[in-house]
Amino acid sequence: MIQFSSWADPQAAPWFVGWGTLALINAGLAQGKNRSGGLWFLLSLLLGPIATLVIVLLPKVRQKMF
Repeated sequence: MIQFSSWADPQAAPWFVGWGTLALINAGLAQGKNRSGGLWFLLSLLLGPIATLVIVLLPKVRQKMF
């Protein structure tokens, strides 16, 4: 059973801040490769460092010419 009082634990706060920061960095990396930053932000909240590895390994998407 999940105890919601443990989420307010001051020792857990750095983990939430770090995970959120990583998600923002991943969104920026994804946009730099012409991918959806919002989608990768959400994926990063779920996958964390695994999403970073996937973004780094994915090739850059070419932009369509008119």
